[in-house]
Amino acid sequence: MKILVINGPNLNFLGIREKNIYGNEDYDYLVNMIKEAAAERNVEVECFQSNHEGAIIDRIQQAYFDGTGGIVINPGAYTHYSYAIHDALASVTTIPKCEIHISDITAREEFRKVSVTAPACDGQIYGKGLKGYIEAIDFILSR
Repeated sequence: MKILVINGPNLNFLGIREKNIYGNEDYDYLVNMIKEAAAERNVEVECFQSNHEGAIIDRIQQAYFDGTGGIVINPGAYTHYSYAIHDALASVTTIPKCEIHISDITAREEFRKVSVTAPACDGQIYGKGLKGYIEAIDFILSR
């Protein structure tokens, strides 16, 4: 199985931005952690990061054609207002999807408590730090 992990805006700044919320580990650490977990589970994984909404939508649509068997997505700030990403996720109905957030979005600012993208996914994981990505991969594998 091939799993696509999509990270949205500012995730490339892990270890730099708001360490009290997102931790000290950088993006390379996250990617390596995901790849190691995928190898342990004998699955192929691709990590994709973009700060651009259209690039994220293009990658979701490409997943429909390239044999992707599951999507793990952290839409970043797009979580709270990108109906375009919601629609792209909703379009790929044959691919299981899990939304992931490093922090507990329900315990933060009011605007972060609402996800417009989660309803287009099969599950949502938040507040478990970087290890939440591994839980999301396991969720996809269980579908």
